Amino acid sequence: MLFTLLSAAALAADSAVLRNGFSIRHERRQVIGTITRLYIGGDDSSFVDIATAEIDHFEAASDDAPAPAPRHQDLPQLTATHPVDIDEVINTASGIYRLDPDLVNSVIRAESGFKVRAVSPKGAQGLMQLMPQTASQLGVQNAFDPQANVEGGTRYLRELLERYNFDLIKALAAYNAGPQRVEQYNGVPPYSETKAYVARIVRDFNKKKLAQKDATHSAPKATAPTMKTSAKQSPASSLSANKKQAPTSQIEPNAATSR
Repeated sequence: MLFTLLSAAALAADSAVLRNGFSIRHERRQVIGTITRLYIGGDDSSFVDIATAEIDHFEAASDDAPAPAPRHQDLPQLTATHPVDIDEVINTASGIYRLDPDLVNSVIRAESGFKVRAVSPKGAQGLMQLMPQTASQLGVQNAFDPQANVEGGTRYLRELLERYNFDLIKALAAYNAGPQRVEQYNGVPPYSETKAYVARIVRDFNKKKLAQKDATHSAPKATAPTMKTSAKQSPASSLSANKKQAPTSQIEPNAATSR
């Protein structure tokens, strides 16, 4: 598919302030048709597409550097005899559905805190807190299997992004409260839990990108690595991808997706 590039701006460390009050830090941006592409990292492989109409304004981002997010290879696994590298699971699922693994990581952090056997009071299960009916629709037979859970949750997140024309905020709100609530209120529903959930993920995602930028700038020039979102992520992995390569089946979760 061909896009008409209307403008391209190389504005380092800006924040896109959305109409709903959330902001997304980025290194530069580019308007492509009706969307604005926010480049999160130092190269072109890590970006987020936001509907331009949802952006209120841009402003200079704060230079306060947060502490790097801890890695989670040694978090509790499903069984001692079957160790699982959750980083590998996240990278594999993100590659399949062309999402930034840092985004999937932030969703898991908000959903379960990386607890493989987490169960919410409403019955959501596993790393990405899938409701039993949603898990069944996604083909996830065992929600406590990290690989199946993350692959199913990542697929569901990708489908929500496509459903809302890659509006990240609406997709996250729908993941938490259900698509029917987002459509009822034409955006983030007025639930304090959902608002806090979306803000927590956006904030955590921004911290990861800022930490990556700071780590790259502080590395010795002679040995400084080329920054990528993930060593295992292909250049095509991002929130936006050729629709022909993206999953097309729509999952219609019931109201039980609200947790």
